[in-house]
Amino acid sequence: MDRTEDKARAVEKSIQKTYHKELWSPFVRTLKQYRMIQEGDKIAVCISGGKDSMLLAKLMQMLHRHSDVPFDIVYLVMDPGYNALNRKKIESNASLLGIPVTIFETSIFDIANSQDKSPCYLCARMRRGNLYAKARELGCNKIALGHHRNDVIETTVMAMFYGSQLQGMLPKLHSTNFEGMELIRPLYEIREEDILAWKAYNGLDFLQCACRFTEGIAGSGDGIGDSKRQEVKLLIRQLKKDNPEIEQSIFNSIHSVHIETFPGYKKDGVKHSFLDDYDR
Repeated sequence: MDRTEDKARAVEKSIQKTYHKELWSPFVRTLKQYRMIQEGDKIAVCISGGKDSMLLAKLMQMLHRHSDVPFDIVYLVMDPGYNALNRKKIESNASLLGIPVTIFETSIFDIANSQDKSPCYLCARMRRGNLYAKARELGCNKIALGHHRNDVIETTVMAMFYGSQLQGMLPKLHSTNFEGMELIRPLYEIREEDILAWKAYNGLDFLQCACRFTEGIAGSGDGIGDSKRQEVKLLIRQLKKDNPEIEQSIFNSIHSVHIETFPGYKKDGVKHSFLDDYDR
């Protein structure tokens, strides 16, 4: 057995044994609870090179190997314009973990970085669109993304603080622009701190988002930079000192919405008011 096979097996063992409760159990529970995988699916597991997507790829690979439900899988890497060093890191980590990746290239970073207004939003939309298009080209009907439990919580807080709306993140959804395609989030109930612990336990070094905006966060000295997500992350971290259950409360809140207490809400892009049914 060479070093790569040895490392890949050690990583899998850490998921099966050391972090079974923190990683494997919530992963399988999420797939079952939200009925994410059906027989005959072909799923593109989207890999950015970061810790979340690399863990997702390894979990999906292990599931594919042992699942009673037959499905096909592609490990899809989109290169949005990484430099040679970052591209090599993704390829090396995929090889180290025994994940056979399919790589395609785009110029998303160049396009997004040329915009002064909402470059991160544009980048995210372009990434999603390119991933859907390539996945469909490869015969897939679903894409799997590495959003975890903390992403769900932070998105909820960000929407309220900076988007003036109460908005969650669904564990799966149908694409509005690519008919017949679906997005699933198998890490939906996995905590980021457990992903970080797994990463450290195995001595793994994954890619950070390699754009100039992330570099600005790293160089800001406060871990925030221009990122509102990082700002919310630090806020929640502070709140946890007084209330250790704050994250669980936020996560539970989007699963227990009392719509009758809201003066207004939006469904399918249409605004509704509590007054619509007030006198009925």
